[in-house]
Amino acid sequence: MSTGLERDRVPVEVSEDDLEAIVGNRALARDDHLNAPGFVVRPDDVQDVLSDLKERGGFDHLSNLTAQQYEDRYESIYHLKKYADPTQEVSIVVPTPIDDPVSESAAPVFSTADWHEREAFDLVGIDYEGHPDPRRILLPETWQGHPLSQDYDQEKPQLVTLTDHANPIQPDHHDAESDTMFLNIGPHHPATHGVLHLETVLDGETVVDVDPDIGYLHRCEEQMCQNGTYRHQIMPYPDRWDYVSAGLLNEWAYARVAEDLADIEVPDYAQVIRTMGAELCRIASHMLALATFALDVYGDFTAIFQYGMRDREVVQDILEDLTGQRLMFNYFRLGGVAWDLPEPRDEFVAKTRDFLDELPAKVDEYHDLLTSNEIFQVRTHDTGVLEPDVAKDYGCTGPVARGSGIDYDLRRDDPYGYYDELEWDVVTEPGCDNYSRVLVRMQEVEESAKIIEQCLDLLEDWPEDEREIQANVPRTLKPDADTEVYRAVEGAKGELGIYIRSDGTDKPARFKIRSPCFHNLSALPEMANGEYVPDLIASLGSLDIVLGEVDR
Repeated sequence: MSTGLERDRVPVEVSEDDLEAIVGNRALARDDHLNAPGFVVRPDDVQDVLSDLKERGGFDHLSNLTAQQYEDRYESIYHLKKYADPTQEVSIVVPTPIDDPVSESAAPVFSTADWHEREAFDLVGIDYEGHPDPRRILLPETWQGHPLSQDYDQEKPQLVTLTDHANPIQPDHHDAESDTMFLNIGPHHPATHGVLHLETVLDGETVVDVDPDIGYLHRCEEQMCQNGTYRHQIMPYPDRWDYVSAGLLNEWAYARVAEDLADIEVPDYAQVIRTMGAELCRIASHMLALATFALDVYGDFTAIFQYGMRDREVVQDILEDLTGQRLMFNYFRLGGVAWDLPEPRDEFVAKTRDFLDELPAKVDEYHDLLTSNEIFQVRTHDTGVLEPDVAKDYGCTGPVARGSGIDYDLRRDDPYGYYDELEWDVVTEPGCDNYSRVLVRMQEVEESAKIIEQCLDLLEDWPEDEREIQANVPRTLKPDADTEVYRAVEGAKGELGIYIRSDGTDKPARFKIRSPCFHNLSALPEMANGEYVPDLIASLGSLDIVLGEVDR
C-alpha cells in the first residue's frame, strides 16, 4: 500500500445531503454522473454556487470545465474536487439557451476558469459574462465560427487570417508616456519547448507582464476522438497529446474513463503490466524534463543534456521491447494490454532490472552535475515561486503542485491500476520554486523505480495459467445514452483527465481532454511577473510543458 507523506489536513467528508444543503434552492434539478453528483443551476448563480462549494464544502480544485451543445441548449459543466481527497467530487451543470448562450464567469472564484472559459468560447461558442479576458485562446481572433458547435460549417474557408487593416510587421517605436518594452519570446525558440509565443512586457530587465499565446499546435483532438469508435479507433490518439514521453500514461487516461463507462474490469495481471509500463514512461518523461531544463538554465548541452538523453534512451529501448514502438506505443487496449511481456521473458526482466540497478548511481551523477552546481542553484533558488494557494487556484497538479508542497497524487488518492497494492511514497518539496520542482522529479524517478521493481517481482512469480492480459470486451461498445463520466490518472505532468458523454451509439457525443500542461502553463504569469527574463525562461522550463498536450 502506498504510504505517502502525512497529508497537510484531514479531509472532511461531504455527503450528498450536505451538498444539497450548500447548493440549496439554487439547484434547478439533479444531473446523474457516474462519479460525481450533479446539480443544475442558473447561469447567473455560477459564482455564488462555486464560492459556497469552495468555502463551505472544501471543493478547492476546479479540475475540469466541459462545454458542449445539445439540440436545445448549450451546457457548461464545472467539475470540482478536493486537493485533500479527489474522490470527493461534484459537478455543477449550467445550461444556457441556444439563442443566447451567456453564462456567468467562474474566473473570480477559480483563476483556472480564465483559460477554461476562453477555450469553451473558442471551440463551442458560450460567452461568459464578467470574464476578465474574453477572447479566443487556441484559434486566431479572426477565426470564423466555433469548431465544436453543431452549426459549424467545416467546408467554409477561413478567409480572414489577420486582423482587419492591421500591419502584421509593426516597426519599432517609442511611447513617450511609457518606460516599458514589449518583447516577443517565441513562438519558434528552443526555450519555449515547442510552438509557444510569450508576449512579454519589460520594465528595464524586469518582467511586469507575460501572456502565453498558445494554439499553434491545435489539432482538434477532441473532435477526432468524437469521430472514433470506443473499442478500436480512439486509443491511438492519446499517444499524440504528450508525444515525447508519456504515451502509456495518456492511453491509461482514456482506458480508465472508457472502462468505467462500459463497466469493464481489467485482470490483475494486465494491471501490473500497465503499472510497470506507466512508470517507465514517467521516468522517461522526467529524464527529458531534467535534460531540457539544464539546457534552459545554463546552456549545458554536452554534459547534462546528453546524460539525460542517454538514460532516457535505455528506458525507450525497454518500452520498445514491450510495445513494439518507441514513441506512439498504442499498447493499451480496453480491458487490458495488447500482448504479454516479450519472449524470452527472462531476458526482458533482466534487461529492466539492469537499468534499475544502475539508476541510483545515475541519479547521484545528476545531483553532482546539477543540483549541487552553484550556478544552477543561483538560477533556481527563490525564482519562479508558486505559493500553494496560488497553485491550487490555477488547478496545478503533478510535480508543479508537489514542488509547492501540495500533497496530491491520484495514484494514491484515487487509486487505479495496481498502485494501491505496492509500497512507494508521494514526493513533495516545500520550496515552491524552480529548484523544488527539479528535486521532486528526480525523487519521483527513484519512486518509479521502486514501483517497477515490485511489478517485476509480481510478473516473474505470476502463475502461468493466470496470465490474463485482457478482459472479455464486446466487439462494439454502446454505453447507455446520456451517461456522463470524468476520470483522471496521474500523468507525468499531473492530472490527465477525460470527460465522456455517450449518446447510445458506438462513438462519444462529447470527448473533453483535461490537460495538466494547460493548467500549469496558465500559472506562468504568477511565477514570472516581477522577475528577470532569465528567471522567466527558468520558470517556463520548470513547468515541463509539451505543447501537443496544451493545445491538443
